[in-house]
Amino acid sequence: MEVILVLLVALLAGFEGILDSFQFHQPIIACTLIGVVTGHPAEGIMLGGSLQLVALGWMNIGPAVAPDAALCSVASAILVCMKGVDMGVGMSAAMALAVAGLGLTIIVRTIVVGLIHMADSAAVKGSTSGVELAHLAALLLQGLRVVIPAALIIAVPVEVVQGALDAIPAWVTTGLSTAGGFVVAVGYAMVINMMATPKLWPFFFLGFALAAISALNLIAMGIIGLAIAFVYLQLAPEFNSASGPVAATGAVGDELDAIINDYE
Repeated sequence: MEVILVLLVALLAGFEGILDSFQFHQPIIACTLIGVVTGHPAEGIMLGGSLQLVALGWMNIGPAVAPDAALCSVASAILVCMKGVDMGVGMSAAMALAVAGLGLTIIVRTIVVGLIHMADSAAVKGSTSGVELAHLAALLLQGLRVVIPAALIIAVPVEVVQGALDAIPAWVTTGLSTAGGFVVAVGYAMVINMMATPKLWPFFFLGFALAAISALNLIAMGIIGLAIAFVYLQLAPEFNSASGPVAATGAVGDELDAIINDYE
């Protein structure tokens, strides 16, 4: 049952890599779900949270395809939660798996071109079911793109994985663990770069101050952050239609476009 549930998560992650409807391909969700179904929710959440910081900068722009977040999330979660691989090694392996998944994505999308022609032919004939079948086949290929590698990783016995890890020199495993820490640091740097505006820096430092209060857990911190965000939206002139240049000109869209451009 555990293997079936993991493969189901892998299938959903593969689907969502294209659909983007429920975000099952995002590391924080995929790794957490695999952690839950394997009985290691803490490891899944920690791995997913760390990988999510890196995946924040992964996006498809035009013909450029981003590294595969779905495969790296599922495969690394299987290694950590099912095979007992060290968290740092699992994160480092995730980067290589993301690049491998990128290659698989390109192959699948190339195959899908043929399915598109099949859908066009069915549309010319007026066959709605033929068009639907072509779309479902393309979606299934995207799911299998993650399920098959996940099944291969699961099929490898734990003893084989552990033996391979024990055969790796200590300096290599130490380097991989250190690199895994660097990956998290890079992710934080990317997030900071996204919010590096004079209006947001105070909230950045305020977060460090609140984190020093040990009585506040993550839920409390989240509630405080959400409350501060609502207060800021009410008081900031650029977001408040009752005052400022927005009320005078009515150019809400132009004002928001200017704000977004400042963030970029």
